[in-house]
Amino acid sequence: MWGTSQHGAPIPTDLLRSISHAGCNVTAAYTAGGVLCGAAVAIVSPGTAGMYSLIAGVLPGLGDAGVGFALKQYQRAWALARGIETMTWTFDPLVSRNARFNLTKLGAQAEEYLDDFYGPMADEINANDESDRLVAIWPLTSREAIDCSTGLPVAIALPAFTPDQVRGTGPDGHPSVALAAGSTWCRVPTDIVALRVGRPGEARAWRAATRALFTTAFASGLAAHGVTRSGWYRLATKGQQ
Repeated sequence: MWGTSQHGAPIPTDLLRSISHAGCNVTAAYTAGGVLCGAAVAIVSPGTAGMYSLIAGVLPGLGDAGVGFALKQYQRAWALARGIETMTWTFDPLVSRNARFNLTKLGAQAEEYLDDFYGPMADEINANDESDRLVAIWPLTSREAIDCSTGLPVAIALPAFTPDQVRGTGPDGHPSVALAAGSTWCRVPTDIVALRVGRPGEARAWRAATRALFTTAFASGLAAHGVTRSGWYRLATKGQQ
């Protein structure tokens, strides 16, 4: 689910047992044949003010099978049953597939960028890249979250833009920042994991460019509200949909 590393499993089984025993959330998904195919873990913030999702993932090949969505919706139901209305976690802004899942399919938003949050990571997915992260905030009772829970994702479509609306190009030489339809649009690679392996220099260039753009955008009061299938983030004023 997360690739292998010198540190072994992302969360050891004994720690998972302790997290569950402490009254926090450990969720597992199984196939009809009883094979573990997905898992998610979250801890409860002091005073049950919110939940912090530590990790969530599914087996390779099941990314479009709805397992991840079911895991997060179960966590949402678990939280709401305990009076918890907000869930938070971090994700790599360059992994567009995960970004779209978080912001478009679940209805979360992001307004904080963390430089190299975890320090060096040597697993197969991160491939020694800097561990910059966006902080996802998921208001579990928001209109977006409720609509998404019924299978109606956040409506997000990249508008057509003219050359004079382009504000930057990516390391691949194509437009990566544009101002259109009252929003700022920021593109990331469609497959950063493959790029890290095949063209690590370009991958590092994407990291630097994205870090600069998000840091500036968030400082000016913008937030990320959704991601298109082609990897374009929509950045708009906080609270604006």
